[in-house]
Amino acid sequence: MSENQNLLAEQRRALILDEVRKRGGVRVNELTRRLNVSDMTIRRDLDALARQGVIEKVHGGAVPLVGTSTHEPGFEAKSALELTAKEDIARAAAVMAVPGSAIALSGGTTTYALAQQLLDVPDLTVVTNSVRVADVFHGAQRTAAGGGGRAGAATVVLTGGVRTPSDSLVGPVADRAIASLHFDVLFLGVHGISVEAGLSTPNLAEAETNRRFVRAARRVVVVADHTKWGTVGLSSFATLDEVDTFVTDAGLPAGARTQIEEHLPDLVVAGGPADVVL
Repeated sequence: MSENQNLLAEQRRALILDEVRKRGGVRVNELTRRLNVSDMTIRRDLDALARQGVIEKVHGGAVPLVGTSTHEPGFEAKSALELTAKEDIARAAAVMAVPGSAIALSGGTTTYALAQQLLDVPDLTVVTNSVRVADVFHGAQRTAAGGGGRAGAATVVLTGGVRTPSDSLVGPVADRAIASLHFDVLFLGVHGISVEAGLSTPNLAEAETNRRFVRAARRVVVVADHTKWGTVGLSSFATLDEVDTFVTDAGLPAGARTQIEEHLPDLVVAGGPADVVL
């Protein structure tokens, strides 16, 4: 981590979280030296990350949260993390949505960012099990209606189901709705992705709903920032071989890129002067 007094709190906390995950723990005095800020600032950052459910505070520092395979942070907690990466991923993925096509968006904060990028793609049919994603489109339609309407607005289908901490709708109702449909492209957010476990989630019901999404799609595009690589949730719902494209950010390590390229047809690394397709 480079020393920079001018880092925004969001950027500083993202750096701290990356360091915790890479090293298995950090000490307050190490972070104050590396980031050139006060003990009080670092402690406030650790408090904020602990409230978001992504680290555990210990005496003198912090460690990764114990029990990550079953822990499912809420939408608000996840939405505060890796904001720049998610915006880069969303912009890169949005070009894959063809006007007039039928697409699916799973739940998650990255698909939520993607939904905002898709508002100007005309005549989409959007199927989603995310309350937040549906709200993005419905909010835009209400705003447009107040100004006389907007041609080519998306048709949005919300699946129904039981709500998870991530504001996704899962369970038998969602599963039956998805099983009867067919999508040109599925944009899929994930809790974790790895060579061994494939795509995984800590929520068993969500795993089954995601399986239905994958089966119903002609093309599967995973949208996930670099922190999801190597994370394994309780339940796997797809292998890497079932993924057509993985859109991630420039924080993905070179070694991970090599592994992914061995298993996936397309890896898109978003961010920087131009998105890199490998």
